[in-house]
Amino acid sequence: MKIPARLGTPLSPSAVKVMLLGSGELGKEVIIALQRLGVEVIAVDRYANAPGHQVAHRSHVINMTDGAALAALIAQEQPDLVVPEIEAIATETLMELEQAGKATVIPTARAAWLTMNREGIRRLAAETLALATSPYRFADSLEQLQTACDEIGFPCVIKPVMSSSGKGQSKIDNAKAVAAAWDYAAAGGRVNAGRVIVEGFIDFDYEITLLTVRALNADGTVGTHFCEPIGHVQVQGDYVESWQPCAMHPAALEKARDIAAKVTGDLGGLGLFGVELFVKDQMVWFSEVSPRPHDTGMVTMASQTQSEFELHAKAILGLPVDVSLKTPAASAVIYGGCDAKAIAFEGVADALRIPGADIRLFGKPESFQRRRMGVALAAAADVDTARVNAKAAAAKVKPVTK
Repeated sequence: MKIPARLGTPLSPSAVKVMLLGSGELGKEVIIALQRLGVEVIAVDRYANAPGHQVAHRSHVINMTDGAALAALIAQEQPDLVVPEIEAIATETLMELEQAGKATVIPTARAAWLTMNREGIRRLAAETLALATSPYRFADSLEQLQTACDEIGFPCVIKPVMSSSGKGQSKIDNAKAVAAAWDYAAAGGRVNAGRVIVEGFIDFDYEITLLTVRALNADGTVGTHFCEPIGHVQVQGDYVESWQPCAMHPAALEKARDIAAKVTGDLGGLGLFGVELFVKDQMVWFSEVSPRPHDTGMVTMASQTQSEFELHAKAILGLPVDVSLKTPAASAVIYGGCDAKAIAFEGVADALRIPGADIRLFGKPESFQRRRMGVALAAAADVDTARVNAKAAAAKVKPVTK
């Protein structure tokens, strides 16, 4: 891939230009990290005034699944790097542009294409790389789904092949729930709403995100770096709290790093990957991977010397990275709690009085009941204290409409 030879001055002929496709709360932090290095950033999203739009040099609103519109915007802006920050993108267009030498995609266009839907990455992990995963089937209709569930057995998990933040995902315990799960998956999928994956339920002890960074060494080769494992709790597939480090058996940690190295090595390129894994004692199963910063990794804004966003920014620019842990810390989600536009927040001062706590409000223009509108962070001497304080801080912040 093309690495900028030097860093320039934004809004000038020497500028290094980076285009982010997706400008939510994660993209916003990547933009801030890039701007600290003098990068000119163009933020793209499907709606106006997205969090990243508010801090970028320029912003655009397009349907990123429209290949023609996406190609036209890239041709207009001529970015040095194109950085997908969400799944719902015309990845076939990115592959065509990359193959034609018209775009450098992070980490690669193939990685964006494979991870855009769960089918591509699951087949890569299980069938090509022979990694341990849950048993799975794919279905294109309710009838196929009923058959797939019978083959996999109950309980099982049903997900759209393409969605984000747990949308459309459900765990069902019997055949009576299949039809409702099919309807829910169809509503939650952003693209190809008529195809789902059925996963056998794994009786795991806990799940982790292993942030894995591919960055250039001093000799120009690519090195793989691992952050300390992040533990997290999900509700209906959506993360609600995370903490770092997550205690693991040394053998399980070694297996987790091996899986992460194999998956990210196959995807290639430079940057940070969020590798999700299930763990039971010393056994580890691959779940999913995102070729970009991960929502559970927001804890790194409090826990690490360089946050996941700084790591991503530095890695894609060919710069050295530091994955060291600074302190145990935790994060807890602040939800909108209501369906309204231009909401306000009370209780931030009270939240910040909790020892080691900090708050990030994302600035999303519209709130929904279960939309992630902010996150509470807490650093402490140990993970247990950090988790208690992060959740207490999140509970202090109250979204209000008047």
